[in-house]
Amino acid sequence: MIPDLFTFESWERAGRQLAGVLDSSSWWLGDWLAYGKDHYSDRYQKGIQAVGLQYQTLRNYAWVARRFDMDRRHALLTFQHHAEVASLPPEEADLWLTRAEEQTWTTKQLRCALRDARNRDQVGSAQPVPVHRLPVPGDRLERWHQAAASTGVDMEEWVLATLDSAAESVLAAAEEVASLTGSDQVGADPESSAAEEEYPGAEV
Repeated sequence: MIPDLFTFESWERAGRQLAGVLDSSSWWLGDWLAYGKDHYSDRYQKGIQAVGLQYQTLRNYAWVARRFDMDRRHALLTFQHHAEVASLPPEEADLWLTRAEEQTWTTKQLRCALRDARNRDQVGSAQPVPVHRLPVPGDRLERWHQAAASTGVDMEEWVLATLDSAAESVLAAAEEVASLTGSDQVGADPESSAAEEEYPGAEV
């Protein structure tokens, strides 16, 4: 219960403290889920249900946590700052996080800077970047918006991160199948192994 006599300064300070707790919990939950997946693959979904959060939300936390080892996490930046650059190659992601920290960018400012950089790269490119359009039903698009909003990231970034994570999971499963069967074709029938490896967007 918040007291009636609550100064603006006290209210603002409490908000910063709460934001810090929530941001830390994103890392904790991501690391927790990654640990459960690695150590209790046969039972960790039961633990997920006990948490009471959406499975996809936890998967997004885990995906970001896996992308950033402890020594690459910037303590002065939020979990969402890291989520904004999680789909980038590690060196590029680290560069953007350092810029964001040095210039005290908000998550929105970092997102805008990334978008501006992409636009400049596209304008300066000798070869036009192909644009692939995918027809998406309105109800599915709305679900994507809701999922992105639940993790605090832009929908475009969420879609890219989700697809990257899915591709990594499927290719890793395919490589595992190929190594077990001795096949040189990485893409040969990965379904049996991939079914055991959940990825963002999969039905659980």
